[in-house]
Amino acid sequence: MSNGNLPAKPYELIMSKIFIIRGQKVMLDKDLAELYGVTTGNFNKAVQRNSGRFPFDFMFQLTKEEYDNLIFQFGISRWGGNRKLPYCFTEQGVAMLSGVLNSDRAIEVNIRIIRIFALMREMLLTHKDILLKLDNMEQQVVRNSDDIAMIFEALRQLLNPPHPPPKPVGFRRKDEQL
Repeated sequence: MSNGNLPAKPYELIMSKIFIIRGQKVMLDKDLAELYGVTTGNFNKAVQRNSGRFPFDFMFQLTKEEYDNLIFQFGISRWGGNRKLPYCFTEQGVAMLSGVLNSDRAIEVNIRIIRIFALMREMLLTHKDILLKLDNMEQQVVRNSDDIAMIFEALRQLLNPPHPPPKPVGFRRKDEQL
């Protein structure tokens, strides 16, 4: 179904356009419009015509402070001058876009974006598992800290055995004590 207009490494490109805002993974309207191959204005018009499909947890508009922070943190260009603050689309909002934008390219892009959101969710779960295991190990170490301290002390003694007092050097008379 590929139409050849998508970049060679779309997964990396799409992942670079996902931000965490208000504790949610989101994509900006201008980035989605670029991926879909339409202008941001036309993209937003299509969304506004179907505004009932996009409740607050699917799409929201950035505040001025959030937008300034985004520009500062991620170096998003101000080139071209935005007249309106951008809209952010959550994973559910991106999924809802499939009912609004019906071109072959839009369908292909939507599928890729949804797969990337799923991959990111899977990666987060894997990291949570690792963090939980580390936390459990740390708690066990704290409970067994006396045992571990004893092990380290034994290792130190093996690595640095006590030195016997040095024997005096030189000749001694038979009547001298050591």
